[in-house]
Amino acid sequence: MYRIYIIEDDDKIGAVLKKNMEKYGFEAACATQFRELMPELEAYAPHLVLLDINLPYFDGYYWCRQIRTRSSVPIIFISARAGEMDQVMAIENGGDDYITKPIPLDLLMAKIKGVLRRVYGEYAAAGHDGTAAGAPEAELNAHGLRLHLGRSELVWQMRKAMLTKNERLLAECFMRQPGRIVSREQLLEALWDDVQFVDDNTLTVNVTRLRKKLEELGLPKAIETVRGQGYMFLLRYEQEGADA
Repeated sequence: MYRIYIIEDDDKIGAVLKKNMEKYGFEAACATQFRELMPELEAYAPHLVLLDINLPYFDGYYWCRQIRTRSSVPIIFISARAGEMDQVMAIENGGDDYITKPIPLDLLMAKIKGVLRRVYGEYAAAGHDGTAAGAPEAELNAHGLRLHLGRSELVWQMRKAMLTKNERLLAECFMRQPGRIVSREQLLEALWDDVQFVDDNTLTVNVTRLRKKLEELGLPKAIETVRGQGYMFLLRYEQEGADA
């Protein structure tokens, strides 16, 4: 699922854009820290940015330049400024496209889909392995915790943890079934083709290692043992909310 980061200080416009992105199957988030956008943007790791020009503290041109020092993520400007020079400045500062307010949502979605196809999809240049260059690698997202399957990497807020193959397989099992009991048999089958000759303690060791990685990310007690049944994956903030 493509992630779109909306940098728009008008809450109503931001909410409309976010709702429209989600309607078309995208994941979307609105910026909240306009004094310093980069930490929030980098934590979200979007595939495309929608960027207004008139913003608090620094304008969109400034933020476009800041983004370009660290990322080649596509940027589409959205602005009430309709002048030709504004559009020229947007492109010269690193923007990929420009659309004026009031925003025609059908046109905006066409532009977004076109940019995503060009950068990540069918029109992207093929990489050495035959896949589209820059295509977003497969990942799972469970309540903000992201698992990059290709890199075997867990990401929570600004923190990252590299996983072993077995840790990744376990994390994938848990994140595909958050809040549900996952039996030890399911986990053993995910890790090994033939579970008859596997020492059950080996699974316990791998679960313990994954728990430690999650704890280092700031997610203690994310994997609960359900006696006699298996394990359950719950993020700590959900547990606290449930206990309240």
